[in-house]
Amino acid sequence: MLQDSVTVKQRYERFIKKVCETGTVYGLKNIEGFATSASNDFENEDGALGLICFWSERALAKFCAKDEWLEYIPTEILLESFIENWCIGMSNDGLIVGINFDQNLFGFEIEPLELIKALLDKVGKQGKKLFFQKFPSMTELKQRMDKLCE
Repeated sequence: MLQDSVTVKQRYERFIKKVCETGTVYGLKNIEGFATSASNDFENEDGALGLICFWSERALAKFCAKDEWLEYIPTEILLESFIENWCIGMSNDGLIVGINFDQNLFGFEIEPLELIKALLDKVGKQGKKLFFQKFPSMTELKQRMDKLCE
Protein backbone atom coordinates (compact mmCIF):
# COMPACT_ATOMS: atom_id res chain seq x y z
CA MET A 1 0.00 0.00 0.00
CA LEU A 2 1.37 3.38 -0.96
CA GLN A 3 1.35 5.88 1.84
CA ASP A 4 0.06 9.41 1.64
CA SER A 5 2.31 12.44 1.72
CA VAL A 6 1.35 13.27 5.33
CA THR A 7 2.61 9.89 6.55
CA VAL A 8 5.82 10.20 4.55
CA LYS A 9 6.41 13.73 5.89
CA GLN A 10 5.83 12.50 9.47
CA ARG A 11 8.42 9.75 8.98
CA TYR A 12 10.87 12.39 7.72
CA GLU A 13 10.22 14.58 10.78
CA ARG A 14 10.73 11.57 13.09
CA PHE A 15 14.00 10.84 11.26
CA ILE A 16 15.27 14.39 11.87
CA LYS A 17 14.29 14.30 15.54
CA LYS A 18 15.65 10.80 16.23
CA VAL A 19 19.03 11.11 14.49
CA CYS A 20 19.67 14.46 16.15
CA GLU A 21 18.89 12.92 19.54
CA THR A 22 20.96 9.76 19.05
CA GLY A 23 23.70 11.08 16.76
CA THR A 24 23.30 7.97 14.61
CA VAL A 25 21.99 7.25 11.11
CA TYR A 26 21.60 3.76 9.60
CA GLY A 27 22.17 2.55 6.07
CA LEU A 28 21.94 -0.90 4.52
CA LYS A 29 25.28 -2.27 3.37
CA ASN A 30 26.60 -5.41 1.72
CA ILE A 31 30.05 -6.32 0.43
CA GLU A 32 29.52 -4.14 -2.67
CA GLY A 33 28.37 -1.02 -0.84
CA PHE A 34 25.23 0.69 0.38
CA ALA A 35 21.70 0.04 -0.81
CA THR A 36 20.62 2.33 -3.64
CA SER A 37 17.47 2.90 -5.61
CA ALA A 38 16.05 5.29 -8.18
CA SER A 39 14.24 8.42 -7.05
CA ASN A 40 10.48 8.58 -7.43
CA ASP A 41 10.47 12.37 -7.13
CA PHE A 42 13.69 13.75 -8.68
CA GLU A 43 14.97 13.44 -12.20
CA ASN A 44 17.21 15.13 -14.69
CA GLU A 45 17.46 14.92 -18.47
CA ASP A 46 18.82 11.36 -18.16
CA GLY A 47 15.91 10.11 -16.04
CA ALA A 48 15.43 9.38 -12.35
CA LEU A 49 18.27 10.39 -10.05
CA GLY A 50 20.04 7.81 -7.94
CA LEU A 51 19.07 7.61 -4.31
CA ILE A 52 20.68 6.17 -1.18
CA CYS A 53 18.35 5.24 1.66
CA PHE A 54 18.97 5.99 5.32
CA TRP A 55 16.97 5.25 8.44
CA SER A 56 16.73 6.65 11.94
CA GLU A 57 16.63 3.23 13.60
CA ARG A 58 18.40 -0.06 13.03
CA ALA A 59 15.07 -1.95 13.13
CA LEU A 60 13.58 0.18 10.35
CA ALA A 61 16.60 -0.46 8.14
CA LYS A 62 16.56 -4.18 8.92
CA PHE A 63 12.86 -4.34 8.01
CA CYS A 64 13.79 -3.23 4.47
CA ALA A 65 16.56 -5.82 4.05
CA LYS A 66 14.49 -8.09 1.81
CA ASP A 67 14.11 -8.97 -1.85
CA GLU A 68 16.96 -7.27 -3.75
CA TRP A 69 18.38 -5.99 -0.43
CA LEU A 70 18.24 -9.37 1.32
CA GLU A 71 22.03 -9.59 1.64
CA TYR A 72 22.33 -6.12 3.19
CA ILE A 73 22.79 -5.47 6.90
CA PRO A 74 22.02 -2.31 8.90
CA THR A 75 25.17 -0.23 9.33
CA GLU A 76 25.62 2.62 11.79
CA ILE A 77 26.91 6.01 10.62
CA LEU A 78 27.73 8.80 13.05
CA LEU A 79 25.70 11.94 12.39
CA GLU A 80 28.76 14.16 11.89
CA SER A 81 30.16 11.77 9.29
CA PHE A 82 26.75 11.43 7.66
CA ILE A 83 26.53 15.20 7.25
CA GLU A 84 30.05 16.12 6.19
CA ASN A 85 30.94 13.02 4.20
CA TRP A 86 27.75 11.34 3.02
CA CYS A 87 25.43 14.28 2.36
CA ILE A 88 28.07 16.54 0.86
CA GLY A 89 29.45 13.66 -1.22
CA MET A 90 25.97 12.70 -2.41
CA SER A 91 25.31 16.30 -3.42
CA ASN A 92 28.58 16.39 -5.37
CA ASP A 93 27.59 13.11 -7.07
CA GLY A 94 24.06 14.29 -7.95
CA LEU A 95 22.35 11.78 -5.66
CA ILE A 96 19.22 12.15 -3.53
CA VAL A 97 18.70 11.01 0.08
CA GLY A 98 15.87 8.61 0.83
CA ILE A 99 14.57 8.93 4.39
CA ASN A 100 12.99 6.10 6.42
CA PHE A 101 11.81 4.19 3.37
CA ASP A 102 9.33 1.39 3.98
CA GLN A 103 9.54 -2.18 2.72
CA ASN A 104 7.97 -1.06 -0.57
CA LEU A 105 10.80 1.45 -1.10
CA PHE A 106 8.52 4.38 -0.53
CA GLY A 107 9.58 7.29 1.64
CA PHE A 108 10.64 10.89 1.84
CA GLU A 109 13.18 12.12 -0.71
CA ILE A 110 15.31 15.20 -0.20
CA GLU A 111 18.32 16.88 -1.71
CA PRO A 112 21.38 16.30 0.51
CA LEU A 113 22.15 19.97 1.17
CA GLU A 114 18.56 20.63 2.24
CA LEU A 115 18.84 17.70 4.62
CA ILE A 116 22.03 19.13 6.11
CA LYS A 117 20.23 22.42 6.76
CA ALA A 118 17.31 20.64 8.47
CA LEU A 119 19.65 18.55 10.63
CA LEU A 120 21.75 21.55 11.68
CA ASP A 121 18.61 23.53 12.50
CA LYS A 122 17.26 20.72 14.69
CA VAL A 123 20.58 20.15 16.46
CA GLY A 124 20.79 23.88 17.15
CA LYS A 125 17.26 23.95 18.57
CA GLN A 126 18.17 21.02 20.82
CA GLY A 127 21.14 23.00 22.10
CA LYS A 128 23.60 20.34 20.98
CA LYS A 129 26.90 20.77 19.19
CA LEU A 130 28.30 18.67 16.41
CA PHE A 131 32.04 18.50 15.77
CA PHE A 132 33.25 18.15 12.21
CA GLN A 133 36.65 17.34 10.80
CA LYS A 134 36.31 19.44 7.65
CA PHE A 135 34.46 22.45 9.08
CA PRO A 136 35.53 24.57 12.05
CA SER A 137 31.98 24.96 13.38
CA MET A 138 28.32 24.14 12.85
CA THR A 139 27.73 27.84 12.17
CA GLU A 140 30.22 27.94 9.30
CA LEU A 141 28.80 24.76 7.77
CA LYS A 142 25.27 26.13 8.03
CA GLN A 143 26.32 29.41 6.38
CA ARG A 144 27.88 27.49 3.50
CA MET A 145 24.74 25.38 3.08
CA ASP A 146 22.54 28.49 3.11
CA LYS A 147 24.66 30.04 0.33
CA LEU A 148 24.66 26.84 -1.74
CA CYS A 149 20.88 26.41 -1.41
CA GLU A 150 20.00 29.99 -2.46
